[in-house]
Amino acid sequence: MSKEKVLTSDVLITSKTNLRGEIIYANDDFLKYSDYSIEEILYKPHSLMRHPDMPRTVFKFLWDYIQEGKEIFAFVKNKTKYNDYYWVFANVTASHDINDNVINYYSVRRKPKQEAIATMEKIYRKLIEKEKDHGIKAGVEELQKIVKSYGMTYNQLMMEIQK
Repeated sequence: MSKEKVLTSDVLITSKTNLRGEIIYANDDFLKYSDYSIEEILYKPHSLMRHPDMPRTVFKFLWDYIQEGKEIFAFVKNKTKYNDYYWVFANVTASHDINDNVINYYSVRRKPKQEAIATMEKIYRKLIEKEKDHGIKAGVEELQKIVKSYGMTYNQLMMEIQK
């Protein structure tokens, strides 16, 4: 039975990935909550942490945003090395070189509000159902529909839910 690891409010989980999504840096908080050592995760895909309760739609949105050099916010349920889990409110940005080329991605994750997790679990269940029945394209369309129903952009909605 997996158990939840709850972040404390002072935790800032940070990591950096290369353009292929492989981890090139992780701070001590990352290692503490994920239960991995730096040697176990260096140059491994960040998807190693992907919990099965997370819709692929969210990561499609995330990659689409950051590959365009845009910042994105997302609620993510991560899986630990021992199959426990923890929720984070993630902010992901692209890092640029002096010629404005994207060179890697940087993420800072904080403790999400408990009410936010409850909201996101409902949304994510709906997205997973859509993906299962009709594929990731339907999941993306469903997420866009949900966001539109709030009359905000995706990032605005994520920030509002975390307030």
